[in-house]
Amino acid sequence: MTTLLATVVLLGVLIFIHELGHFAAAKSVGIGVERFSIGFGPTLFGFQHGQTEYVIAAIPLGGYVKMQGMDDEVMEALEGESVTSEDRDRSRDYDSKSVLARSWVISAGVIMNFLFAFAVYAASVGVWGFAEQNTTRIGDVRGELVPVGAEQLGELVIGSEIVSVGGTEVENWGDVRDGLYEAPTGDLTIVTADPVREVRIRVPAGEEERIRLASALTFWLAPDLGMVTPGSPAGKAGLETGDRVVSIADRPIATWWEMVDAIRARPEVETSITVERDGGQLTRTVTPEATETTEPGSEDVVTIGTIGVGQSVDTDAVVYERAPWDEAIVFGYRETVAVSGQILGFLGGLFTGDVSPRSMGSIVTIGSASGQAAEMGIQAFLRFMALFSINLAILNLLPIPVLDGGHLVFLGIEAVRGKALSVEQRVRWSNVGFVVLMGIMVFALGNDMLRLVGL
Repeated sequence: MTTLLATVVLLGVLIFIHELGHFAAAKSVGIGVERFSIGFGPTLFGFQHGQTEYVIAAIPLGGYVKMQGMDDEVMEALEGESVTSEDRDRSRDYDSKSVLARSWVISAGVIMNFLFAFAVYAASVGVWGFAEQNTTRIGDVRGELVPVGAEQLGELVIGSEIVSVGGTEVENWGDVRDGLYEAPTGDLTIVTADPVREVRIRVPAGEEERIRLASALTFWLAPDLGMVTPGSPAGKAGLETGDRVVSIADRPIATWWEMVDAIRARPEVETSITVERDGGQLTRTVTPEATETTEPGSEDVVTIGTIGVGQSVDTDAVVYERAPWDEAIVFGYRETVAVSGQILGFLGGLFTGDVSPRSMGSIVTIGSASGQAAEMGIQAFLRFMALFSINLAILNLLPIPVLDGGHLVFLGIEAVRGKALSVEQRVRWSNVGFVVLMGIMVFALGNDMLRLVGL
């Protein structure tokens, strides 16, 4: 039920936001809007207000804004009925407006999706705050990140509690990180308990070295699995959210970082993973995917293993430090750009062959991920909605007729040649685009069906 509700909310809200962008932009340039539909096909529920009919339709896999005079034949196919109206004010037709005005209307849905993601990311730290681990217990010392002069960090005992950094007591990991990053250049003392130990390091002057220093220490994190990506090696092996990893290839695992290191070291190697679940233990066989990445502090590209799991979020082990709104806005922008880059990288990998088409998913994958995000709390679910909103925006920009990107291609052709393609040409290409889009959706659904049967 959680998965179903989360999926309905995710798709309903994001489709509404996207189509609201088209609707508002059309109104802003004087284009008449005949129908605002969430979903395709026959009407389940609807009402008329002014010129516009507002509809919830039977197939909830998208939506559209029917603008006056815009490709009536295509809209008739989508709506399953005749919608053409000859008795209308032609000055309010879509095709009567300038290329610039129509480009604004077509782009507005995508813009709204990006703005929604930006707003969610900014609000997540402006309202809730940055999540900080409510612990000072050391989980790992990343030797490859330790700058010159700070080698004594390696003498800290994994599992010990940091008491103070530079003479200032620390209460959570944010205090530890800030104490390392913001300390004055020169000698710095770190004191721990359990066991009691004192190490002295030298804080570097350079910004990059300070970032490396603050990143060299990581907090203690239990090896509990968070979101499991559907279709990933972990998902195929039957690993589940909430599993605690006990051992990997017969090597005992005590922390999340030990688990990550063990998986990274075994790309394309069949690996046994033992986990605790519901009071018992079970073993699954996983083959980590080979993934190319750049090592921290280096430009060298290396191949590592990944299995498609995220960290578990324990709300009792997290404290939030609310960011000022100017920092929240900057964070929202940077996060939106970063996620957009990741999605574009994935799409580029599909075209170059670096990413397998089998990694594509349909509504089944979306539903599974939505349910897992919802179970992790409202902030996690909203951040997932933001990610999916960016994904929806980028996919809509693909140059496939019937998508926004296809319409922008038509407008670009019109701008270059000085006149629009004929309605017949647009309808013909839209039919081709519809077939291509349906083919992609069927292929993605097929991937999900194969995953469900373990293939």
